[in-house]
Amino acid sequence: MILTFLGADHEVTGSCHYLQVGNKKAIVDCGMEQGKDIYENQELPVAAGDIDYIFLTHAHIDHSGLIPLMVKKGFRGQVFATKASCQLCNIMLRDSAHIQEFEAEWKNRKAKRAGQLPYEPIYSMEDAVAACELLVPVDYDKTVSVCDEFQIKFVDAGHLLGSASIEVKVTEGDISKTIIFSGDIGNINKPIIKDPKIMDGADYVLIESTYGDRFHGERPDYVNKIATVLNDTFAKGGNVVIPSFAVGRTQEMLYFLRIIKKEKMVKNYPNFEVYVDSPLAIEATNIFNKNVTECFDDETKELINKGINPLQFEGLKLSVSSNESIAINQNKVPKVILSASGMCEAGRIRHHLKHNLWRPECTIVFVGYQAVGTTGRIIIDGAEEIKLFGEPIQIKAEIVQLQGSSGHADKDGLLRWINAFEKKPKKVFVVHGEDSVCEEFTECLKKEYGYDAMAPYTGGSYDLIADRVISEGVKERKTRRTTSTQRGKTVFDRLVAAGKRLMTVITHNEGGTNKDLAKFTDQINALCDKWDR
Repeated sequence: MILTFLGADHEVTGSCHYLQVGNKKAIVDCGMEQGKDIYENQELPVAAGDIDYIFLTHAHIDHSGLIPLMVKKGFRGQVFATKASCQLCNIMLRDSAHIQEFEAEWKNRKAKRAGQLPYEPIYSMEDAVAACELLVPVDYDKTVSVCDEFQIKFVDAGHLLGSASIEVKVTEGDISKTIIFSGDIGNINKPIIKDPKIMDGADYVLIESTYGDRFHGERPDYVNKIATVLNDTFAKGGNVVIPSFAVGRTQEMLYFLRIIKKEKMVKNYPNFEVYVDSPLAIEATNIFNKNVTECFDDETKELINKGINPLQFEGLKLSVSSNESIAINQNKVPKVILSASGMCEAGRIRHHLKHNLWRPECTIVFVGYQAVGTTGRIIIDGAEEIKLFGEPIQIKAEIVQLQGSSGHADKDGLLRWINAFEKKPKKVFVVHGEDSVCEEFTECLKKEYGYDAMAPYTGGSYDLIADRVISEGVKERKTRRTTSTQRGKTVFDRLVAAGKRLMTVITHNEGGTNKDLAKFTDQINALCDKWDR
């Protein structure tokens, strides 16, 4: 009964935790790194094809984004998630694959001209579609017996539509342990979705720590703050550009903008237009509208019962095609532009920054967490210039960060969540926070609240039966490799993964007929004869 930490350890993104219980193997989350990669995430200790299950806390790419890569490497098990998370993954994983393929195409044009090795996307659209076919939707608060070794229950984490903390009961022989994976714990009093639900407790708890070193303060008056920005910017003839996560944050902004419109809070330009320039955000908004009963809070449900759609209003424009996106910046009338990605790392937002960052009459409003190393973080940290599409862009626009608008709980929220447990855990593992934040929050839990807490490093493992550390993980920071080495390693890694998958397939054929086994053996030997060097 071993728990191994493989991602988002002393870092914020790339969440992945591996559980081996008897002969069964599962991972909780399978996220993609976003922004600066501080520590080299350790590989799964087994082949992807040997993993039986994935338990997914929510659909954000830093928690779900490498599931298609698992499929590419041979994973064929089940992916359990809430109904809303499954719906969101169906669009978000496809969108991620599209970005991978598009970037590969762009990089390969440059690589060909430079005589460099070709770049291969992390995964393809085919891999993403195959991953979505493995999704198994489950209800909140319902215990699911996955197998003799795993029982799971998803509890609303209040972070994103469909987000959950997952209670996993593991059984090996006559020994059972309960582990809670917090996922991303939501901020309280957010619009649309419910607050995080309190849980009973567990033997072991993994808790995120994104804002484990700071407080959001009093809940800001977002409506008035946004209205002030709109009034000031429109008076100068500029645009308000909001880099916004397509899922969650975009819908919150629409909620606030509807109120601003309804209350006529923009005096000098009351009929302003709002452009949602993200096909993904548009699809996600439709999914929000399908999950009212299970996921929306009482205030939002009341609006809907009155016949009011909280995400629609006069002047809302949806941009789907590339031509529609281009036309937004050709139109010189002051406007609001909501576009993804939220950290400005990809997508159409980079085009809008290119057209608006250099204009002092414009305002860029950041409304979510910006990971270290991302374009968004570089901008809010005070850079005077950035490069977009190979072109240096001066930063002359006003930069505004809406404090407290995060979908993550602050330090108070994290403490409120864990201190509400009826049963105090034997051990608390602090994950999903920047290097120093993990350590600071761990010390707070130990010294101020008496928890037995630690902040594991990637590759660290823990024996849940013996209640002891097996390995502390890899503490060395990531070293930079050359681009050509990275490309070569990517292709070779695929070959190694294919070899591991072959061994898995071989074991699955144990007990087959002599005729089938002989045929399979001949095919393998023929392949080896062809490629042996």
